[in-house]
Amino acid sequence: MEETQDSDQTEAETIQEVTAAPTLPPKPSLLKRSGLWFLAFILAASAMIYQRATGPTYPMKIRVDDGITAKLIRTHESTADAIVELPAPLSEPEPSATLFYKRYRTTDEFTAVPMTVVKEGEQYKLEGALPKQPAAGKLEYYIEAKIYSDSGGQERRFPAQDDEFVLIRFKDPVPDGVLIPHISLMIFSILLGMRSGLAALFAPYNMRQLAWVTLCGMTVGGMILGPMVQKYAFGEYWTGFPLGGDWTDNKMLFMFLAWVFACSVIGLNPYKKVTGIMRIAVFTASIVMTVCYLIPHSMGGSELDYSQVDQGIDPSEAIKTGRQ
Repeated sequence: MEETQDSDQTEAETIQEVTAAPTLPPKPSLLKRSGLWFLAFILAASAMIYQRATGPTYPMKIRVDDGITAKLIRTHESTADAIVELPAPLSEPEPSATLFYKRYRTTDEFTAVPMTVVKEGEQYKLEGALPKQPAAGKLEYYIEAKIYSDSGGQERRFPAQDDEFVLIRFKDPVPDGVLIPHISLMIFSILLGMRSGLAALFAPYNMRQLAWVTLCGMTVGGMILGPMVQKYAFGEYWTGFPLGGDWTDNKMLFMFLAWVFACSVIGLNPYKKVTGIMRIAVFTASIVMTVCYLIPHSMGGSELDYSQVDQGIDPSEAIKTGRQ
């Protein structure tokens, strides 16, 4: 009788242990894991390239001639004049061009600067200098050129439309020791964020770890190093909500809060059962990240108000954000 009771007790304890044991999602095959990482890389790279290429600081590409494309710069450091370059076909006579510029959002007249001609390999390069501006200062410029080719000489304007200009913004230098870790961690974070979202959809076995590493990367790269980059470049640590209208800071804040929420839902316990709510929270955070990266970089960023500068206000005190 005692042996039967002992056997029943042992069996009950075994059932209790099995019931109490954590239920973890199965680990997918190596092929599936590799496929998810590859897809995460494609998604992250596509989002970063799109954001960069559509941002207002990316060089404006303009076709000059067959096989010749100009990249007109739209960002430069405030420590030196910005050199604008316009390639042109190798021809006789030499091409000629004039660079016109003025301070952005002012009633200034355009200043004309003759561009010098330099022979570079199998083509010419015309160069003109834009005067350096204080941090967040912007200039709008265009080029009028006479380009010669096999079809003869042509008077050209770059950009082509009379009401279109190239806008360049100046910024103070950012040390590589701050900028490189910031960029690296943001790249790392979006890759891990995309992989976390895919884990939530297809293979949640390591979703919790991926989400927490994503949050850590964004905390250091975006919320600590990001404001340091902003401080070096434009003199303020934070120009987003509630202090300003900088879209980049606001996007960072929105993404960070989305991952904070997702990680608070999934918790830290690695043996806690993964539920549908957890998967939805992580997937939602990855969607928020994707949407934020589809917004062009540096929109509504720091901009020097020249009207205040003309009144004698120090340029460092005349920077605004959120202007389009």
